[in-house]
Amino acid sequence: MSVFPADGVAFDLTVPVVIVGGGACGMVAALAAADRGAEVIVLERDPVPRGSTALSSGMIPACGTKVQSAKGIEDTPEVMAADIKKKARGEADPAVVEAVCAASGPAIDWLTDRHGIELTLVEGFVYPGHSCLRMHAPPSRAGADLIGALSAGVERADVDVVTDAHATTLYADADGRLRGLAFERPDGTRESLGCRALVLACNGYGGNPEMIRRYIPDMAEANYFGHAGNRGDAVLWGRDLGAGVRHVGAYQGHGSVAHPHGVLVTWALMMEGGFQVNAEGRRFSNEHDGYSEQARRVLAQPGGIAWDIYDHRIHALGREFEDYGQAEDAGAIRSAAGTGELAEATGLPADNLAATIEEVHRFAAGEGQDPFGRDFTTKPALEPPYYAVRVTGSLFHTQGGLVVDGKARVLKEGGTPLPNLFAGGGAACGISGPADWGYLSGNGLLTAVVLGRIAGEGAASRAACAL
Repeated sequence: MSVFPADGVAFDLTVPVVIVGGGACGMVAALAAADRGAEVIVLERDPVPRGSTALSSGMIPACGTKVQSAKGIEDTPEVMAADIKKKARGEADPAVVEAVCAASGPAIDWLTDRHGIELTLVEGFVYPGHSCLRMHAPPSRAGADLIGALSAGVERADVDVVTDAHATTLYADADGRLRGLAFERPDGTRESLGCRALVLACNGYGGNPEMIRRYIPDMAEANYFGHAGNRGDAVLWGRDLGAGVRHVGAYQGHGSVAHPHGVLVTWALMMEGGFQVNAEGRRFSNEHDGYSEQARRVLAQPGGIAWDIYDHRIHALGREFEDYGQAEDAGAIRSAAGTGELAEATGLPADNLAATIEEVHRFAAGEGQDPFGRDFTTKPALEPPYYAVRVTGSLFHTQGGLVVDGKARVLKEGGTPLPNLFAGGGAACGISGPADWGYLSGNGLLTAVVLGRIAGEGAASRAACAL
């Protein structure tokens, strides 16, 4: 990745707004810019736009939406912002948090009403750290369907998406104003695009092992569940431009990826009463702290492995998620009529597993306190038949990146905005603070979608001013 002077560069084509990255952030930015009347081109390095969005559950937290109102749920930007700040222990930029929360509901309503993106409210359980039901997702609860719907929306909006286009070089003036970029095709040929505003929507650096070893050494050997193309381009370009970079050690992990199948297993299992044990058949944490920090905890167990333990009621809930169905089809889900049979199915020590299940039953009945601080009394006690899935901890995506303000403008190290550069999603510093423990469920797609919309609108306005 490199940034070169723009002096004397003749671009093959110039368009008002160029967006690098065709995941949720890039597609939403494209829709927003097009709605503002800008001509837009999206550059996507893959043959088909998918990115990390396709690997997610497609869940976007938002407050004050029409679908929430229809369900009688009262939620406000203030309440949502308080949840995010609390999880991040006050380490996230409050101005960005508040701007994102205020714009979240309008963004969801705009996607559904204006662009026909079907997003339903996820009901039945509340994700850890959230005060109420505020997750919005495709009916399938699958990120692949979210990016598919967004791609279809972009096509309906007549926005050009250039695939197999790997952006490699930016061209800028001395003051940091972007004039264009160059990209490479799979056959090695290079093309260039001039622009009046640029949006970086190319995620973080989860697919760059060298950067992971440097900034997140605890996850250097972890399974990476994100997109291999997330190589840290935005951070590297930004540094060359003098942009601020913050919280590079922050990331979203997940403590429940079926192993060795490589399928995400919804954390709803834990929220509804399930629990995790290690290879010794013993619990090792409060599963309700959050699935991000649980990745590191699972990896710290013998062999980096844990087992999700739950019952038929929770199994039925899991089947509402497409990923869970994939895990079931792959043979990852095991069932047993009782504790002894469950020990046989999992290979876990029978005595330890039976003692753990009995202990959880007592906690659910209000007898004794969990040493890890979890309250089991809010959900029904587990009942046979039991279910289990062998899981590991994984790195999903990084949360640190370019410092942006509430308008998604990339800021220089001194705090002033670069003239025409915007960023969102994993390319920008997120709202999760400096580590894994600050990630509140959905923060990734929240900043992808909401900052994507803000960035697209800002880029269109900047491009119009540059005429």
